Amino acid sequence: MTAYFPAPRLRRAALVSALCAGLAVVATGCGADPDEGTNGIGKLSADQIEDKAKAAVTGAQSVHLSGTLVSGGKSFTLDMRLGADGGSGEVKSQDDTTFQLLRVGEQLYLKASAKFWGQSEAAGKLGDKFVKVPEGDPSYKQFRGFTDMHVMLDGLLGLDGKLTKGDYTKVGHTRAVQVSADAGKGGKLSVSLEGTPYPLLMERAGGAGRVELAEWGKPVELTAPAQDQTVDYGSQLPTTKEQGDGSATPAPKGSGQGTAPKR
Repeated sequence: MTAYFPAPRLRRAALVSALCAGLAVVATGCGADPDEGTNGIGKLSADQIEDKAKAAVTGAQSVHLSGTLVSGGKSFTLDMRLGADGGSGEVKSQDDTTFQLLRVGEQLYLKASAKFWGQSEAAGKLGDKFVKVPEGDPSYKQFRGFTDMHVMLDGLLGLDGKLTKGDYTKVGHTRAVQVSADAGKGGKLSVSLEGTPYPLLMERAGGAGRVELAEWGKPVELTAPAQDQTVDYGSQLPTTKEQGDGSATPAPKGSGQGTAPKR
C-alpha cells in the first residue's frame, strides 16, 4: 500500500528541510553536528578552552591587535602589529592625540604630532620625524610595552572569576566559542574553533576595553626608518605638555628636557 501524505504536510516538510539546510551556525535542532569541521575545543570545558588558548599564545610568533583600552579613566585606540623581534603601529587617545611606535630589536622609535609634544620647543619640527627613544629615558619601558607581543598579551588576556562556556559565535569570518568569567563581569574571551585555538576577541572586565586579535603567525616587517627621517635627542626625549591640562596626552612622567638633537 502506498502511503498518502497530504499536500500541506509535504510542503511543511520541504520548508523545514530547506530551513535546516540554510542554517550554518550550530544547527543542532536539524541534526547537524556543531563541531563538524572545527578543531574540537568546543567540546571541552571552559577552563580547558582557556588553557588551550594560552598554550596557543605561548607558541605564537606574531599577532595584530586592534581595538580600545581604558586605563586611568582614559580611553585609547590601538592598532599594533607585533612580532618576536619588535612591533609597529599607532596609539590614539580620546582627545585625538596620536603617536606611532616602531621597535626593531631593542631600538625604539616614536613619531607623534605637534599636539603630542605640546610645549616642547621642538614640537613643530618633529611632526614627520621618528624620534629615537633612548633606553635610559624613563618613558622607554612604558612605550616599549606597546610593542612587546607577550607584554601586551599578558596584560590583555586575563579572565577574573569562575569560567563558563558560552555559545558558538563568529569573529569576522572565523567561528569561535566564547568563554566568560563571572557571568561576563570578569571579561569574555572568544577562541577560534578553526585551526589553532588562538584568542580572537577579548572583552575586558568592567568595560576596560575590547580588542580583536588577528593575523596570528603572519610575518611582521620591521625596518628602521631612514637616517634623514630620524632624530636623536641623546639620553632623554624632549619635554611634552604638562599632565593635567587636558589638551594632550603627555609622555610618561619623568621625561625630561632633551638636549640638541643628534643627526
